[in-house]
Amino acid sequence: MPEEGRCAPCDCVGRAAQFNGPLPSADTVAEEPDPRIANMDEQIALPRRNGELVFEAPWEARAFGIAVVLNEAGVYPWRDFSQGLAAATAAADQHGVPTRYYERWLATLAKLAIARGLVTPEELEARTAEYAAGVHDEHDNHHGPHDTPGV
Repeated sequence: MPEEGRCAPCDCVGRAAQFNGPLPSADTVAEEPDPRIANMDEQIALPRRNGELVFEAPWEARAFGIAVVLNEAGVYPWRDFSQGLAAATAAADQHGVPTRYYERWLATLAKLAIARGLVTPEELEARTAEYAAGVHDEHDNHHGPHDTPGV
C-alpha cells in the first residue's frame, strides 16, 4: 500500500506527503479560487482567454496544479511563489531571454521544491531526464482515482 498522498504506480508525488499530512484531495481543495492566485500582479498574471485560464500543453496545467496544491498543503506561502515568479520574469526580461510563462512558473516551482526539501537537485535532474526520455509517457495522462482506468 503506498503512503497516503502518493501515486502507487510511480510515486510521483515524492516526499510532498510528509508536509502537514496528506496532500489535499479534490474534496478538500478550496472551491473558490484563492484571490492571491487568481489576481496576481499584471507582470505575473495568469494567462487567460475570455476570462479562462489558458494552458498550451498538459504539463503547464500540471505545473499550475502542483504549485497551487503545495501552497494549499502549507508547504510554502503563496507570497514566496509569486515573488519567485516575479523575480524569474524580471530576470528573463532584463537579459532579453524569451521564455514562456509556464517555463518561468515551472522554474519557480522547482526552486521552491528544492528549497523546501521536497526534492534534491539531483532527484529533480534525474526525474527531468526520465520525462525527457519518455519514461513516464504511459502513465502521463492517467492521474485520478487509480482504480478507474484512463482517469
